[in-house]
Amino acid sequence: MATAEHRTVAIKQATRLVLKAFNTTRRGVKSPKVPMLWGPPGIGKSEMVQGIADSGALGNCAVIDIRLPLMEPTDIRGIPFFSPTEETMKWAPSEEFPSEEMAAEYDNVILFLDELSAAPQSVQAAAYQLILNRKVGPYTLPDNVLVIAAGNREGDGSVSYKMPQALRNRIVHFEIRVDFDSWFDWAVDNHIHADVIAYLNYAKGDLFKFEAKSTDRAFPTPRSWTFVSDIMEDDDNSDADLMELVSGTIGEGTAQSLMAYRKIGKDLPLPSDILKGKATELKNKDASAMYSLVFNLAEELRQNKDEDFDKFHKMVNNAMVFMMRNFTKDMTVMGTRTILFTYKLPVSPAELDCFDELHEKYGASVAKAMKAAKE
Repeated sequence: MATAEHRTVAIKQATRLVLKAFNTTRRGVKSPKVPMLWGPPGIGKSEMVQGIADSGALGNCAVIDIRLPLMEPTDIRGIPFFSPTEETMKWAPSEEFPSEEMAAEYDNVILFLDELSAAPQSVQAAAYQLILNRKVGPYTLPDNVLVIAAGNREGDGSVSYKMPQALRNRIVHFEIRVDFDSWFDWAVDNHIHADVIAYLNYAKGDLFKFEAKSTDRAFPTPRSWTFVSDIMEDDDNSDADLMELVSGTIGEGTAQSLMAYRKIGKDLPLPSDILKGKATELKNKDASAMYSLVFNLAEELRQNKDEDFDKFHKMVNNAMVFMMRNFTKDMTVMGTRTILFTYKLPVSPAELDCFDELHEKYGASVAKAMKAAKE
């Protein structure tokens, strides 16, 4: 079954739209809507929700992640019990939902109803009450609790139940698409391994290769690349072990491409030697070599950003001079933008000895690239 075509949004845009949905009003009274994030497995829906909480846009914010396929209707509505004093049937609400006391500790709490589309319709019906009325049984959501739902599309090859029309009509739907720029910003902020960032800048198409009908056990997604990054942090892995681990995470073909790319990096000057001014020449002029050096230089600088002010700026200066002497113009512009802006390093450009030359040759191009990135 083919996935129906829908309007899609990148994660950056979806983040902005979710916050707008939370801030809607009805006749001047705040009336937050419930966003539903649709998308294939591993695209980064859960990370997006956590990113919204961590961004500070909602103040001090916590996320409560509820995996609906693991729940029964009574897990949402509560367990019935007989009250002998009142001689009536009552309901004991689930402790998984935020209490008034817990919610009072934060400016806002996000209740994340994950995998809503994979939950049986009986569970969806119970969630419907929570979404529509902000209450189910005796339980009522505290005023500062905001609800986000997420799920895979019906054609994604995952377990999926048709969502009742009444529920569909009560939420704001966003279908998320893979967007490299959104992932790249997230990857830099979350310290994804420099070799992963460098490789995917070189081979952007390998960020996401999901086919619902494929029988491949492993395939690359933003989520599985995070696993690869974690694996590569272990320096004790042999090349053979690393190949097996990475293949089992993103598939053999992509793993072979990544390992071949890393092999190029082993023949390049050490980033630490470039920053110290010991290495000034790049013999391999292949674009893949330049990509590898840019992101490994940026990561090396990030690890040294708390060094003495003058020493740190000397390192940055050496990196810039190395790129100007060895890189193509486009790669120098990309490298400059990455080191000075993307990695948010505490660089004062005026403290760089090479700044005048850098600005004269590449200033306009860097400014143009920065404007394009913001758009």
